[in-house]
Amino acid sequence: MTDDFTMGIVSTGMFLPDAVMGAEEIAAESGLPEWVVREKLGINQKHIPEPGMHPNLMAAKAAAQCLEKANVDPKEIDVLLCTTEEWKEYNLWTAGIDLAYEIGATNAWGMDMHMRCATTIAALKLARSLMRDDPSIDTIMIAGGYVIGDFIDHTNLRTSFLFNIGAGAGAMLVKRDWPENHVLGTHLMSDGSMSRHVIVPASGTVQHPTDEAVAKGLFKFDLVEPEAMKARLGEVSIDNWMTCVDEALRKSGTKSDGTSYTRADLDYLNMLLVKPSAHKEILDLLGLTEDQSAYLSDIGHIGEQDSIISIIEGERTGKLKPGDLMVIVGAGIGYVWGAGVVQWGRAQ
Repeated sequence: MTDDFTMGIVSTGMFLPDAVMGAEEIAAESGLPEWVVREKLGINQKHIPEPGMHPNLMAAKAAAQCLEKANVDPKEIDVLLCTTEEWKEYNLWTAGIDLAYEIGATNAWGMDMHMRCATTIAALKLARSLMRDDPSIDTIMIAGGYVIGDFIDHTNLRTSFLFNIGAGAGAMLVKRDWPENHVLGTHLMSDGSMSRHVIVPASGTVQHPTDEAVAKGLFKFDLVEPEAMKARLGEVSIDNWMTCVDEALRKSGTKSDGTSYTRADLDYLNMLLVKPSAHKEILDLLGLTEDQSAYLSDIGHIGEQDSIISIIEGERTGKLKPGDLMVIVGAGIGYVWGAGVVQWGRAQ
C-alpha cells in the first residue's frame, strides 16, 4: 500500500446499564472510608449489570448506536473485531461471530481479541494492518461488552485497584480513506513477568471452579503476588506508558510543516480510569491540564471500552474538539501498555 494510506474513526457508540453502585456502597462493603474510595481510588459511582444484561448483548446495543450515528448499513462491515471480554455469555464461544450476526453484519467475518484494558488500542492497530494488507477491507467494527465486575470482591483489599471496575459496552466504526479522525500511529509493549500476579485462581485448567473453590472465594480476582507486582509496576509502569506515547507519536508520520509529532502537539488525553494521582501524573508528563481529559469517575472502569467512552465523554463535555491531537493511553493486567494517536476532526 502507498504511504498516503489513511484510516479514520467514523463514529462511536456506548451502552451503560441503568444500575449503579455508589462510592458509599463500595466503602460499606470494603470497610474503606468513603473519602478514600472517592479521592484515592477515583470512584464516585460505577455502572453495574442488571439481571439479563450480558456482555455481548450490551456490545450489540453499543454497535447499533454506533451504526445509527454513522448512518451506515451493517452489511457494509467487512470485519468485526470483538473486544467482549473472556467472561461472556458462554465459555469457548466466539463472541465476534455472534455479534456480527446480531447487528446484521452478514457480510463480515468476526474474531475475538483480548489484551485486557489495552485491547481497543490493539484493535485499532490490527484494523489498520488488515486494511493495508487486504484492499477489499474498507469498513471494520470494533465493539465489545464488559462485566468483569462479577469477579471483584470488595472485601479483598489486595484488589482495591480493581474496585472501579463496572459494566458496559463500547463500539467504534473505522473506514479506509475516511476524511476525519485519522488514526496516525500506535504502539504496544508488555512485561510477562507480571502475567501471573493478578489472576482468578480457580478458573481454568490449573484449578477448576468447584463448589469448594467458589465457597473459598477463589472464583474472584486476587493479587497473589502483591509485593512483586508493586515493586515491578513502580519500576516500569510510568516509563512504559511514556515510551508507548512517544513511540506512537514517532510512528504518526509528520505534520503539514514536515516536522515530527511530539508531546507538545497533544491536545487531549484519552485514558482509562485509573486512580486520580496516576491520571494527574500522566497529564503533567504530557503537559496537559484536567480540562484536556475526561475523567470517568462517574461511569466506572469499563476495561478497554474506556478508550471509546472517553471519546464520547470528551465530545460531550467539549474537551475533545475538532483539530485536537488525541492520545489514547491504556494498560492491562498481565502486564501490557499501549498508546494510539488520533488526529480528531478533518485532516489538516
